[in-house]
Amino acid sequence: MRDAFLTVIFATLLVARAASPVAAHHSFAAEFDVTKPIMLVGTVTKLEWTNPHAYLYIDVKDPQTGVVTNWEIEMGSPNGLTRLGWTRNLVKPGDGVSIEGSLGRNKPHLANARSVVMTATGRKLGAASSEGVR
Repeated sequence: MRDAFLTVIFATLLVARAASPVAAHHSFAAEFDVTKPIMLVGTVTKLEWTNPHAYLYIDVKDPQTGVVTNWEIEMGSPNGLTRLGWTRNLVKPGDGVSIEGSLGRNKPHLANARSVVMTATGRKLGAASSEGVR
């Protein structure tokens, strides 16, 4: 009886552990609005090369008011970005970029990148976005 009880407890813990990464991830549609495309031009302040998503932070200057706002740009995983030609050192603070993507739903100054263009070279890279994956 004790062995059966321990087996059930162990199996329950295994299932809970296996399901935790899935529960932590969000769907694209829950966070971003594909019907609200956005184009941002700014200067890189930071790149977070982390799983499950890399984040690029850029300062964007409002052309009408001159106010600078720091935007959080979600991209795909480092593995997905690497397959598209990215490295963790590809963009550095101070680099100029243009970003096409979708606006965040519930958080101001959040977007999901579809593509990133390096201003200095004109190099266009995909952002391994989960857009289209629901």
